[in-house]
This record gives sequence, C-alpha cells and structure tokens, in this order.
Amino acid sequence: MARRAAAPAGPLGDDFSFVSPVAKYVLFFFNLLFWLISMVMVAVGVYARLLKHAEAAMACLAVDPAILLIVVGVLTFLITFCGCVGSLRENICLLQVFSVCLTIIFLLQLAAGVLGFVFSDQARGKVSEIINGAIVHYRDDLDLQNLIDFGQKEFSCCGGVSYKDWSQNMYFNCTATNPSRERCAVPFSCCLRHAEQAVINTMCGHGMQARGYLEASAFIHTNGCIDKLVNWTHSNLFLLGGITLGLALPQLVGIVLAQLLINQIRDQIKLQLYNQQHRADPWY
Repeated sequence: MARRAAAPAGPLGDDFSFVSPVAKYVLFFFNLLFWLISMVMVAVGVYARLLKHAEAAMACLAVDPAILLIVVGVLTFLITFCGCVGSLRENICLLQVFSVCLTIIFLLQLAAGVLGFVFSDQARGKVSEIINGAIVHYRDDLDLQNLIDFGQKEFSCCGGVSYKDWSQNMYFNCTATNPSRERCAVPFSCCLRHAEQAVINTMCGHGMQARGYLEASAFIHTNGCIDKLVNWTHSNLFLLGGITLGLALPQLVGIVLAQLLINQIRDQIKLQLYNQQHRADPWY
C-alpha cells in the first residue's frame, strides 16, 4: 500500500508567537527593579542638594556626592525606562537603545579596569588629585565632609599622602597669617580612637600639623589615605573582583535578554507578514 504524500506546511496560526513571555517579563521586571532604585537615588540626591546653602552648593559641584547620585540616578532611570517600555511594548527601537547603552557602560567599565591596572601610577595620581580637591572643599559641603571623615576612620588614615596635606584647606592651613581657630589642626576623624572613650573629642586634632611625625603619631593617624587605599586594594582583590562581577553580570544578562527579545520580535514580524501575504493569495 503506497504511502500518502505529506501535505505542504501552511502558515502558522495567529495565536502562535515567537516572543517568549519568560524573556519578555523577566527583562521587564529586571528593568522595573532598577528603574525604581534610580528614582530613589534621584530623590535622595535632590533632597540632599536642597538641604544645602546655595553658596556651598555652587562652591563644590565637581566633588559633591549628591550631584554624583543625581547624575547616576538619571542615567539609570533613562536606560531602564527604555528597557521597561521596550520589553512590555515589544518595541525594537527602545530595546536597541537599552542594549547599546548597557554595552557602552560595560565596555567603559572594562576599559577603566584595564587602564587602571596598566597605568597604575597615573591612576594613583588621579586618586591623589581627587582626594586633594576633597580636602580643599572639606568645610564647603557637609556630605563631602561626612564622606571624608568616614574614609579616614575606616582606613585609619589622615590626609592624602600625610596628615600635613590638611594645610591645603583654608581653615586648617598652618601658615602664621591664617586667622582661623583651626589653624594647624586636622579633622577629629584623624584622631586615634580608644575603646574606653565614650565621648568623641572633636578638638583632638588641634595643632597636630605643627608637630613632627613621631610626636603627632601619639594622638592621630599620620599615614595618608592613598597608601592605605592602595594596600587595601591589593589585599582585597578577590572581594573587588566579586563586586565587579556582581555589577557586570546584571548588565550582561540585560544585554543578552534584550538581544534575544529583539530577534524574537523580528521573527514575529516576519511571521505576520508571511500570514498576510498568504491571506491575500486567492489560492490560499
């Protein structure tokens, strides 16, 4: 008995879709999470800026943590907005913008890590420049002041290269013509901490720049924060590598999901065009 020839396959039904709901909604909720986080970042940054005096706010824009928080939050908001709407509406243009932006950010992070490792001396010089700029504006910005105090306490350090770097600040400057009450002083965060000390003595750093290293070391940390930061980095390479991977992994997942969804949407468009052509065919 002869076998019947198989009928040619017709177009797929209208209810069929190449777009995977899993890829679509995973990408949507992935972006939604970071979109909400970005709004919180912008809100906190704006609130911190509004609490500051206008003069202080304009004096230190380049090193203001609130400005950095706002900029990062706005960029994250725009990128994740493209990802949210693009995945939900299956919009190829928005998904491509999202994917390209994530790719650029990932490549910039990778380039910064490689350049920082290869040109370590130049990177150290840049860090030193940033720290010295922060020292100059220490009293101009409360957020910056708290950040420096936190860093000096955690790393048990004082200043950039040494505690005498605080002479770059107009209030702590150690010249005889400085009328400030804090002349030749260092912030209290430079002081040695004692376990039995219940109350912090905020005046403990007064006059320390006028003393030599050995004499001052009995009261404050005399080593600079740059060397401490470099040593901490060398001692925690695995931790830094894990943090870097943790930051890069969501970006890679977002790029892969966006590209997967773009290809699926294109296949779905081709299917719809194919079905329309066959419906217009009088022999269909």
